Amino acid sequence: MKAVVITGASSGIGFEIARLLSKNYLVIGIGRSKTNCKNAKDAILNENPDAKIVYFIADLIQQNEVNRVADEIIAYLESSNNSKLYALVNNAGCVRSWYTTSEEGYEQQFSLNHLAGFLLTYRLLPLIIKAEGRIIMTGSQSHKGIKMHWDDVMLRKKYNPLTAYKQSKLCNILFARGLNDRLGNTGVKAYVVDPGLVKTDIGNKQTGGIVNLIWSIRKKHGVSPKVPAKTYEFLIEKHPAPPGLYYCLCKEKAYSRQVTSENADRLFVLSRKLCGI
Repeated sequence: MKAVVITGASSGIGFEIARLLSKNYLVIGIGRSKTNCKNAKDAILNENPDAKIVYFIADLIQQNEVNRVADEIIAYLESSNNSKLYALVNNAGCVRSWYTTSEEGYEQQFSLNHLAGFLLTYRLLPLIIKAEGRIIMTGSQSHKGIKMHWDDVMLRKKYNPLTAYKQSKLCNILFARGLNDRLGNTGVKAYVVDPGLVKTDIGNKQTGGIVNLIWSIRKKHGVSPKVPAKTYEFLIEKHPAPPGLYYCLCKEKAYSRQVTSENADRLFVLSRKLCGI
């Protein structure tokens, strides 16, 4: 049976992707809260008692947690007869109002929104290559209109939460570009999904002040997470693999001119260093 790993799978977009894909795949969800993961699993099984779904708990902001859960998932797949890891959905993300860091000293939006997916992909990549599978990042239109702050990627000198978020979303698409540059002969394809404005709580978790207020107002105009979940399903199930890199509502979309192989290569070198690879 084909397996799919989904991060941030206990709520919002990640939960809806897990719900959709659990009809045809073994879904391996990752979430930070044991209670939320249990509730998500129960909800999916109540709707579809035959669903094959399991959750692992990890705080992916911390790299030791990424490595631990990667070890657990690899061991789980090895013990599951004929389960091939066909897709990885790097969906977990955060917004922060203030400059906060991971245990490694990395700004948390950069750490979770980019480095966690980079490291988890690195750990699981041999299995995905074996299945000639797909890797999908949750991106955002906000990656446009910004450049990488190569001289201070953590924005330690002048922190702005929106700048940090936008840069992390640019990292998502640069990472996908870099993967496609490197994996072109393996059958593996990487994509970024722009979910659009979605009614989730991402901007209300561990935030405050103006960030919390603005997101509380904006999300009222967002679509249900069920809407973007269909694009992830499309990119995973479509054969042959869809062309292109950046998708919204199951259609290719134009992306920033900053998304070049040169910038992708530079981000790869930096990310490998920051992840101790």
